[in-house]
Amino acid sequence: MQSSLIGKIQKAHFYSEEPDRIDVRDFAATFRGDHDTYSVTYRDSRWHCTCSFFPQWGVCSHIMATQRMMGPMAPRDREAVAS
Repeated sequence: MQSSLIGKIQKAHFYSEEPDRIDVRDFAATFRGDHDTYSVTYRDSRWHCTCSFFPQWGVCSHIMATQRMMGPMAPRDREAVAS
């Protein structure tokens, strides 16, 4: 392995210990729920899900699970905050 690539791998490990270096502005994923597959997105500082629960409540289990899986890198908006 080239020494320059080894240096990049080491730097990547260092960076990965500091998730605050990343600012997620847009995010899109397919979420396979128990009853259907949904589109979970984060755009314009807002989360959105195509499930039927989201329009009334502005949050849903699919968004909360996605935020939880993303950990400290998950963007947060005012209405959809998961513990």
